[in-house]
Amino acid sequence: QVQLVESGGGLVQSGGSLRLSCAASGRLISFATMGWYRQAPGKQREMVATITSSGSTNYADSVKGRFTISRDNAKNTVYLQMNSLKPEDTDVYFCNADIWGVRSWGQGTQVTVSS
Repeated sequence: QVQLVESGGGLVQSGGSLRLSCAASGRLISFATMGWYRQAPGKQREMVATITSSGSTNYADSVKGRFTISRDNAKNTVYLQMNSLKPEDTDVYFCNADIWGVRSWGQGTQVTVSS
């Protein structure tokens, strides 16, 4: 069983920064591709950024150059550094672990960017 606990969301002004953290526990977590996704009410969940067990990263076009995903394997924690935030980044952000096709989700953390 994989458990994911997000933290770090909140309210920030446009142009500001936030760092999200996802603490992961469970077997095989070191092999997981970890990711951050976001979802607005009534919309589909979309990928924000992913990072493989070897450190390869992938970003949505909308956040490239502004967001950085990283992982600390010793702490089983994944981070999402979000800079130059925009009101359209307002969403609930979810942490995801994908271990050989088996996906687990955190409970989500709200990020609100005011204009």
